[in-house]
Amino acid sequence: MKNISNIPLSGKRVLIRVDFNVPLDEYFNITDDSRIRAALPTIKKVIQDGGKTIIMSHLGRPRNGFEERFSLKHIVKHLSDLLETSVGFSSDCIGGGTSTDISNMKNGDVLVLENLRFYPEEELGDPAFAKQLAKLADVYVNDAFGTVHRAHASTAIIADYFPNEKYFGLLLSSEISSLKTALEKPKRPFTAIIGGAKITGKIDVITSLFDIIDSLIVGGGMTYTFAKAMGGNIGDSLVEEDKVELAKGLIATAKRKGVVRASERRVLFVPLGGL
Repeated sequence: MKNISNIPLSGKRVLIRVDFNVPLDEYFNITDDSRIRAALPTIKKVIQDGGKTIIMSHLGRPRNGFEERFSLKHIVKHLSDLLETSVGFSSDCIGGGTSTDISNMKNGDVLVLENLRFYPEEELGDPAFAKQLAKLADVYVNDAFGTVHRAHASTAIIADYFPNEKYFGLLLSSEISSLKTALEKPKRPFTAIIGGAKITGKIDVITSLFDIIDSLIVGGGMTYTFAKAMGGNIGDSLVEEDKVELAKGLIATAKRKGVVRASERRVLFVPLGGL
C-alpha cells in the first residue's frame, strides 16, 4: 500500500481509520490527546485537497452495544478546536442515517462516525460489517498505528473492498518507516518495549524480536501474566490465566536466546509494571 501524500482526493469520500482511543475523565474531558494530534496531518491533507473526511475509530471496550461513556461524540469538540473547523458527528457508523450524513457533506467537511465497537462484528472481523463500512466511501485510509495489527473489520477486512483505493495515512507510513530502520539498522544496545493488556496478538511480535533485540521490556496489563508465570504474587491484578503457560514458554525462549553468541549479544526478559 502507498501513503496518501501524492494522491489527489478532491471530491472523494475518504474513510480514515484512526486510533482515537483516548482517555476520558468522569466528565468526558480528554486527558491525553496525543493520539488525536498524531492523526491531524492525514486529516488536514484530505481537507486541503477538498475531500470529504469520514473518521472512524474505536473507544474503550464496550461490551453491550451503545454505552454513553464510550461515545465518540465526546471527542468532536476537541477535534474541531484542533482542526479549527466545525466537525460533524454521525450517531452510528453504518446504516441509512450514516449514509445520509455523508451525502450531506461538502468538500472539505469532516465527519466522525460513532464508536465501531458498539458492534461486536468489528472485533470479530466480520466481512459483512466491513462491507457496510466500505460502502460509505470512495477511498480507504488506515492511519491507526495502535490497532493496525488487529484483524478487525475496519483495519484488515475492509481493505479487501478497496482493491485500488486503499492507502496508508501519514502517521502509519511514518511509523512503519521508523520501525523498518530500527529493525534493519538498529543502534545498540537495542531495547524493545511492548505493552498492552493481553499477550494474545503480540506473541508473533515478541518471538520475532528475540533474534534482533538486546533486551525486552514488557509493560501494561500483560505484565501480570508474565509475573505470575515467573512465580510472582499479583493479587487481584489483571491476568490471562489461560496464557500463563504460554508466558512461561516465552520466558524460557528468551533465556535460551540469552546464551552468549558470536555477536556477544544477549536477549533479556525484564517485566515492569505500571507503564
